[in-house]
Amino acid sequence: MSAKRDKKDRVLSIRDLNISFETSNGKVNAIRGVRMDLFKGETIAIVGESGSGKSVTVKTIMGILAANGKIESGKIDYTFTNEKGEQETVDMTKLTQKEIRYRFNGKHIAMVFQDPMTSLDPTMTIGKQIIEGMLLHEKISKSEAKERAIQLLTEVGIEDPEKRYKQYPHQLSGGMRQRVVIAIALACDPDILICDEPTTALDVTIQAKILELIKKIQEEKHISVIYITHDLGVVAKVADYVDVMYAGRIIEKGNINEVFYDPRHPYTWGLLASMPDTDTDSKRLFAIPGTPPDLLEEIVGDAFAPRNPFALAIDYKAEPPMFNVGGQHRVASWLYDPRAPKVELPEQLQDRLKTMNAEKDRILSQEGEA
Repeated sequence: MSAKRDKKDRVLSIRDLNISFETSNGKVNAIRGVRMDLFKGETIAIVGESGSGKSVTVKTIMGILAANGKIESGKIDYTFTNEKGEQETVDMTKLTQKEIRYRFNGKHIAMVFQDPMTSLDPTMTIGKQIIEGMLLHEKISKSEAKERAIQLLTEVGIEDPEKRYKQYPHQLSGGMRQRVVIAIALACDPDILICDEPTTALDVTIQAKILELIKKIQEEKHISVIYITHDLGVVAKVADYVDVMYAGRIIEKGNINEVFYDPRHPYTWGLLASMPDTDTDSKRLFAIPGTPPDLLEEIVGDAFAPRNPFALAIDYKAEPPMFNVGGQHRVASWLYDPRAPKVELPEQLQDRLKTMNAEKDRILSQEGEA
């Protein structure tokens, strides 16, 4: 899961991305210097509270940024195989939204949204919505597109696909609608699949099936996946790498073992400690104190400082750089400056991590025996 990444397999490289929105109250600096890499066949999970900038980042990749949004600076380099069979790299920030939609969306980069009822057209049959992208991007007949659509419906686990092909979204259950959305996203064999809270609107048993389905398809087609989620339970099941966002900036990143089982940023500690848990003795559910900063205001120092019980004087004066804490693990916190005092993990989180690590060891030993 945490194998060394080879630069030649990098499909997406985001560098120093800054995005703002003009509102009636002023300019909101929503994305502040985001840097991110995605490699072929891997899964990155972007986690954080609502409003942290997760969805804005991926919508920019898709060319569906809101009309009042503006890319202030930065690059989004996407590397793909073009129509001539040659490898090409384009900076998506230099293209118009129309160019991105017609040249890349669906064919190279596809997205699964959190609510299938808002991403499916209630006036069109399921089949028509699946073949729409195929007919736009690929030189195939309607009958060939229909054949492939029915095969896709089978692949995503929908029974009686010929019947479902002719039905409308309201005739399907929530779980089936989300499977249809995944089928639409996969219709043109994209390189990158972006999943924006893909299981939020579903019940727990269906959630697990959808996550397994996406994982299975990823392994079969060797596509790269970006998950947007606030659910750290989902992260543990699907991710190779994790980027933790706060107030428009990535504040901790690394492979799943580094971030999930050895978190270093106080914000990540808070996220993990606030997960509901039946295995530890604590009867209280932890909540991160305070609220995220108002991005209409200029942020001086560390955006998390007012909510951070371990904040240092420097946190209110200067934004922390990314500190290398070993391996692929990077943390934007002054606590990892060599001059900073050593801080102990909160006791509640120590108990949680012991439980999580014990569970991980148990699963690994079972896999080893199998």
